[in-house]
Amino acid sequence: MKPLSHWRNWFAVHLGINQDRKLAVYFDLLRSVSLRDASYWLQVIFSAGIATLGLVLNSPAVIIGAMLISPLMGTILATGLAFAAGDLVLAIRAVVSLNLSCWVAILFATLLISILPFKELTPEIAARTNPNALDLVIALFSGALGAIATCKEPKGVVTSVPGVAIAVALMPPLCVVGYGIGVSQSLDFSEGMRVAGGGGLLLLTNLSAITFIAMLIFLLLNIDTPEVKEQVRQWHHQDAESRRVQILIERFPISNRWEVIGSLRSRLFVILVPLLVLLIPLSRALGRLEQGIVVQQRENQIRQVATNLWRQDFSEQPDGELRSYIDQLSSQEQQGRLTLRLTVFTRQFYSEAEQQTFTQRLSDRLNRPADNVILQLVQIPTASSEALAMLLEDSVSEQTAAESRPLTVAEARAKFLQTTDAALQSLTLPPPATLVRYEVLTNVAEPLKIRLIYLSEREIEADGKNLLRGTIRERLSFPTATVELERLVSAPAPLTLGSNQVSLTAEQKRTLGPVGQTLERYPNLSLRIVSKVNEKELFVDLEDALDLHQQRFEAIKAELTAQWQISVDRLTLVKGQNTSQSPQVGFRFTLTPSVAEAETPKVNPKN
Repeated sequence: MKPLSHWRNWFAVHLGINQDRKLAVYFDLLRSVSLRDASYWLQVIFSAGIATLGLVLNSPAVIIGAMLISPLMGTILATGLAFAAGDLVLAIRAVVSLNLSCWVAILFATLLISILPFKELTPEIAARTNPNALDLVIALFSGALGAIATCKEPKGVVTSVPGVAIAVALMPPLCVVGYGIGVSQSLDFSEGMRVAGGGGLLLLTNLSAITFIAMLIFLLLNIDTPEVKEQVRQWHHQDAESRRVQILIERFPISNRWEVIGSLRSRLFVILVPLLVLLIPLSRALGRLEQGIVVQQRENQIRQVATNLWRQDFSEQPDGELRSYIDQLSSQEQQGRLTLRLTVFTRQFYSEAEQQTFTQRLSDRLNRPADNVILQLVQIPTASSEALAMLLEDSVSEQTAAESRPLTVAEARAKFLQTTDAALQSLTLPPPATLVRYEVLTNVAEPLKIRLIYLSEREIEADGKNLLRGTIRERLSFPTATVELERLVSAPAPLTLGSNQVSLTAEQKRTLGPVGQTLERYPNLSLRIVSKVNEKELFVDLEDALDLHQQRFEAIKAELTAQWQISVDRLTLVKGQNTSQSPQVGFRFTLTPSVAEAETPKVNPKN
C-alpha cells in the first residue's frame, strides 16, 4: 500500500502545484497577516462601511460589492495553513490579525449605525441572524475552493475567486454584529443583542469551517515540504514581526513542548472542537427550519382539503345553483386543536347543523377527532347566485389579471388589513395582560410598525415581550416589522374626597381627565367606579351610606358624560368596603364583554 505522502504529492501534481508555487503561496499568506499593511486596514474599514450601508439599505448589490473586497479571506487561509504546517509563529500572527480585523470592522459598523438616523431591521440583516447547519456546509465548500484557488496559478481558476468571496460572505456577518450592538445601545438592548448573537454565530461558523477545510486542503497538497519549511524558517528570522513573536514564544516554558502539543492530532483536535460545539445550535436551527416547513406543508394540505370539501359538498344548492364562494381560508393548530377560519359570500346562511356536518367530514378526511376541529365561519350575505358567480369568476381571473393590473390603493389597503387581521386575531398575551387593540402604522422611514395596546396591572416581562414580537413577526411573515407594546394601567389614580363630599372640585376634575381620555380613545373599555366611604362620615343608617355612594357615582358620571361624551352604559358603580382613612373613589378599566368576546381586535392603520 502506497504511503500517504505519495497521494499528497499526486494530488498536488494533478492540480499543477509545484514546489515553487507552494513556496510562493506560503510567502503570500505570510505577508497577508502583516499588521503594518495600511492598504489592508483600509480595505477592512471600507468593506465594513459598504457592507453596513448595504445591509441597512437592504441592497444585495451593495452587499455583494463588500463581499468581493473580502480582505479577511487571506488571514483565514493563513490560519488554516498555520494549522496544517504546525507553524506556531504564523498561527499567532494570523489569529492576532484576524481578531483585530474583526473588531475593527465591528466597531466601525457600530459607529455607522449610531450615526444613521434610521436603524430598520431589513430582510438582508434578518437573513443573517438565524444560521443553521447548511451554512456550515456552504462555508466548507467555499473554503475548500478558496484554498485551491489560492494555491493554483492565476489562470482559469481566477474566475472562481469572486464566487468564493460571495459564497463565504465574511464581512456582512461582522457588520450584522456591529448593527446589533449599535441597536442595543440606542434603541432596544434585548433585540440588538439577539441580532448581534445571530450574526456572531454565522461569523464563527464561517471562520471555523473555512479554517478547518483550508487546513485539510493544505495538508492534501503537501504544502509543508521540508524545503518549504526551511525557507519559511529563514523568512521568520529575517521578518521583524515574526522575530518579535518568536522572542515572545521563547519566554514561555511551554515552547519546549511544542513538538508534543503541536502534533497533527492536537491541531486537528483544536480546530474540530469549535466546529462540534457550533454544530449544536446550528443543528437545532436546522431542525426548527425543517419543522417550520413541515408545519407549512401541513397547513397547505389542510387548506386544500377544506377548500375541496367545501366546493364539492357545500358550495352549491341541491338544484345545482351556486350558494356560496370562499373568500378567505386560514388554519391554525395549537395544542392539538385545529382552528379553521372560513369567510364565505353566501346567498343563504349555513345552519349550525350544516356547519357541524362540514366539521365532521373535514375531521374524517384529516383523520382527526371531531372534537379537535373548530370551525369559525364568517358568512357575508349576497343577493343572488349571479353575484356569487361574478365573485367566483373574478377570483378565477384575479391571478391572471394581477400581473397586468396593479392593485389600487384602496384594494392594497383592504388586502393588507385583512392579512394582518387574520394573522393577529387569535393572539393571546401572558396573564394578567389583556389585549385592548392593535394599531398598524406605516411610513417611508418605517415600513411596518405594529403597536399592541394591552391592559394590565404590571408590565409584561422582557422575555414575554420578545416572545410576542417573534410570534407576531412569524405570523405576518415579516421579520423586519417593528413591534411596540403599550400598557394601559388597569387601575388609575383614585380620587380622595372630603367627608360627606358629593361634588367634584376643579382639581379632582383634572385628576379625572386622564380617565376620560382613555375611555374616549378606547371605546371597547368600560370603567368600574369603586366607592369607599369613611366610617366617621355622617349618615344615620345604611340607606344614607348607599345614597352617599350613589351621589358620588352620579357626580363622576356627569363629569365623564359632559366632558368626554362617555356612554353611561360603560360606567358601573361598585360599593367598596368602608375605610378608616379619607373616603376614596377608585377606578378600574375592564374590557366591554361584547368586545372582549369578539374574534378580532380593532385595527387602526395610520400612514
